[in-house]
Amino acid sequence: MLALLYLAVYVFCGLAIVRFLLPRHTVLTRAWLGASLGLLLMMWLPALLAFAVRFGIAAHLLALIPLAVLTGGAFLLRDKRPVKGWDERETTLARQMLAVALPLTLLSAWLQYTHCVRIAEDGSWWGGQSTYGDLAMHMSFVTSLKNAAFPPEYALCPGQQLSYPFLMDSLSTSFYLMGWTLQASLAVPGTLMMALCYMGVMCLAREMTAGKKTVVLAALMFFLNGGLGFIYDFDLAGGTEAVWRSGEWQDVPTFWTRIEAILNGYYKTPTNQPTPNNLRWSNVIADLMVPQRTLLGGWCMVIPCFYLLFTGFGQGKAEGNRTRQTVLLGVWGGALPLIHTHSFTALALCSAGVMVYDMIHDRDRLVHLQRYLLYGGIACVLSVPQLFGFTFNQVFQEGMQEASNSFIQPWFNWVNSYDGTLGGMIDGYGWFYVKNIGLPFLMLVFALFERNPRWRRVFAGALPIIAAGEFIRFQPNIYDNNKLLYLAWLLCAMIAADWCRMVWGRLKGLRARPVIAALAAVTLFLSAGLTLWRESISSYQLFSAEAVRTGEFIRDNTEEDATILTGVHHLNPAASIAGRRIVCGPDLWLYYHGLDTDARKVDIQRFYAAPEENRAVIDRYGVDYVVVSSYERADYDIDYEGLDALGERIYESREATIWRVTDAAED
Repeated sequence: MLALLYLAVYVFCGLAIVRFLLPRHTVLTRAWLGASLGLLLMMWLPALLAFAVRFGIAAHLLALIPLAVLTGGAFLLRDKRPVKGWDERETTLARQMLAVALPLTLLSAWLQYTHCVRIAEDGSWWGGQSTYGDLAMHMSFVTSLKNAAFPPEYALCPGQQLSYPFLMDSLSTSFYLMGWTLQASLAVPGTLMMALCYMGVMCLAREMTAGKKTVVLAALMFFLNGGLGFIYDFDLAGGTEAVWRSGEWQDVPTFWTRIEAILNGYYKTPTNQPTPNNLRWSNVIADLMVPQRTLLGGWCMVIPCFYLLFTGFGQGKAEGNRTRQTVLLGVWGGALPLIHTHSFTALALCSAGVMVYDMIHDRDRLVHLQRYLLYGGIACVLSVPQLFGFTFNQVFQEGMQEASNSFIQPWFNWVNSYDGTLGGMIDGYGWFYVKNIGLPFLMLVFALFERNPRWRRVFAGALPIIAAGEFIRFQPNIYDNNKLLYLAWLLCAMIAADWCRMVWGRLKGLRARPVIAALAAVTLFLSAGLTLWRESISSYQLFSAEAVRTGEFIRDNTEEDATILTGVHHLNPAASIAGRRIVCGPDLWLYYHGLDTDARKVDIQRFYAAPEENRAVIDRYGVDYVVVSSYERADYDIDYEGLDALGERIYESREATIWRVTDAAED
């Protein structure tokens, strides 16, 4: 109840601030912006106070003071024009949201429930296909930030500052701190943010496109993206195939066996088959918004920034008092780096592109320039401390000399290149995007031949993001450039949907028009439909019931600042469930965060093999407890007598044994 009340206070204040500052925006837009702003403030204000009093209940209570000040300040600086009320246009958008955003939100709630720790009857914890890899990392952030001193330490690599954008995970920590289960702390804000993303894209599409129905089409093109991957799955799928079922061979239609392969395989969907088909344009719901929690937080916050940018600047928008909207955009954009650095980068690139376009085409360019400078100045003042205090620490930290493990390098053609060179391309340049994005990519290309100023201005914002994603590798995993490219595609989907509306109008009177629409719908959405079907039924065990009990014992019986020596496996109860620091996490994450773990891994291996001879490892990392579970037994030679000599056993089960390390002075 406390967590819900706390959330309600922030959402109410966010709604009030938007009501005071932007009364002339429509009702649904104010509701979406207000709820999003409330979450932004809930991420930031307790975190700021935590630099003084740790990230605990006290910080959260003290954060209500600046929240009240901000809300009161917005009231004093309010726009006194009449509030825009409900009209027929709002009714239309509300119906569209009920038809699109509501079903997608229900699907998202199911995916959050099943993928962000579903508890089985036997007590084991389960996830989904897309969350199997990264969820445990986010769980370790959520649990380890409870009562942590800020700036927080990397629980998976003690001694390193946590420079990875952590505010989305600290939002879940807030709920966890106030008594929610870890499962609810992950799923509830995740579902809420996904709902706000759906609302936000539809509000944005209403402003960026010309027709009523294009709002729906633009949203579906973005969220149900999939491309032409289904062609690979159903190519040569005629006839039957012998399948062993119920103790006998049965002839089953090959078409159905292909569907079964998609539904039962591991990453065999039409949107995600790196090998052998080079299908990399993953569906944003299944493979980005659900598993990549930092990206979800970034999208939930950058979509409002896109809205404020495109509705606050441009032709015919120089007149009137837009200072409040400009300042709000600057504050919102400046808050992005510690939520999602890629979203901040995309916003900066988009803003630069739109500003250049406006300076060239708008007669009121000087007025716009002043407001762009105000917006950019505020965003810079707020973002620079985050960038220099956190982001650049990660980018330029020690242990990053190897080219393969470094950030920011020239790289051509995203994942369609083995080595980032023209000669290393896998598919032909254009064909790669045709098959991955599908018809909408062709629609975009055709649209850019038209002399439509609105489309060209939107593309001016997308083009710098595309160029950056196509020519620069921003971190060791080049695939992560999609976090930029998808935001460029969000803008391009508006153009493609609008072009489709134009062509649809010109086909009026053609008797085959319904058939064309049906074929286009199948081509546009079949890959996404199969992917979401697969994701909705996927289920993978994260932690066995015994592993859960081990993690809960560590959580309840060890100090919050304890350091535990374990193996480097990614499903680690000590880190993910208990929230304790471990000597070294897996390279599955740490390598791509730019950290060199070789020395730590060698120390762990040496210690397990000969604990008494390697007591220095305990001292070097400040280890308080040692765990030997099924993972350590499989990966290391264990000297149990040596461990008994160094400490006492405080927990034993079939899954794990835990030793409390005795100080040398006590021996």
